[in-house]
Amino acid sequence: MTPLPQTPQQVNQGLWLGLLGVVIFGLTLPMTRLATGTADAPQLSPWFVTWGRAALAGGLSAIYLIAVRAPWPLSAQRRSLGLALLGNVIGYPLLLGWALRHVTASHAAVITALLPLATAAAAAWLMQQRARLGFWVFAALGSSLVAIYSVLRAAQMGHGFGLTWADTLLLGAVVAASLGYVAGAKVTASMGAEKVISWVCVMALPITLPGAWLTWPEHAIAPASWLALMYVGVFSMWAGFFAWFRGLSLGGPLRVSQMQLLQPFISILAAVPLLGESLDTMTMGFAFLVVLTVFMGRRMATPPAPK
Repeated sequence: MTPLPQTPQQVNQGLWLGLLGVVIFGLTLPMTRLATGTADAPQLSPWFVTWGRAALAGGLSAIYLIAVRAPWPLSAQRRSLGLALLGNVIGYPLLLGWALRHVTASHAAVITALLPLATAAAAAWLMQQRARLGFWVFAALGSSLVAIYSVLRAAQMGHGFGLTWADTLLLGAVVAASLGYVAGAKVTASMGAEKVISWVCVMALPITLPGAWLTWPEHAIAPASWLALMYVGVFSMWAGFFAWFRGLSLGGPLRVSQMQLLQPFISILAAVPLLGESLDTMTMGFAFLVVLTVFMGRRMATPPAPK
């Protein structure tokens, strides 16, 4: 069955929903740093932030799945959901939380700007999708830019020339998220995107609820950190996906997915009022260059159609 053409109203609505989703995701980095605090002034443990945000999303997901009477996942689908759980519910937020105790949200935004390109690379590898040589060239170029930025930033901070431990954690977070996204994509066509993220969060509840209880903070926590945890649990982990997936459906993936290129800049700009970070030329310049390589690389992520 051929899909009906999208009307201009649907396209516009899809673009606005896509932008809303990107803004929600763009605030994840500064909100996570606000929740965890810094190494000098720690707030919530990154372990607790990881379990707590997923438990919040899991509770909301359970309500949603009951309301829509969603069927239980098939046994063939559970493996992909489990891999998405490991990558997106545990791996990405945990590594991100520990890294953001040691680097600014603006710094992290440059490193994690590689995520769309890493996801395309993971899809080409795991789903055996061919990609043009140009895609791999831009993927290598983007990775090199991130490495150069990390080395220069480390030298500026007096850590010598080399990748810091926090940068290694951020790169691990990018890998974990990209693998999780690809695993979820394998079952999206059969389950629906909203149900995929909801089932992933519900399946994680046997881990996240005890984890949140065992890592509950024993010292006083600033109210802003609790609010930041609520944000990453309700919006970053759950509601943002509803806006994003609905936008992709209405406006078309080709148009709406380009909105994701704005996400690093939203993170950098949001960190100024939320965290008091300052804008610097090097961070903005490298963010622009990395996003440019992502844009060019994604255009070559799939081979040209046969004549």
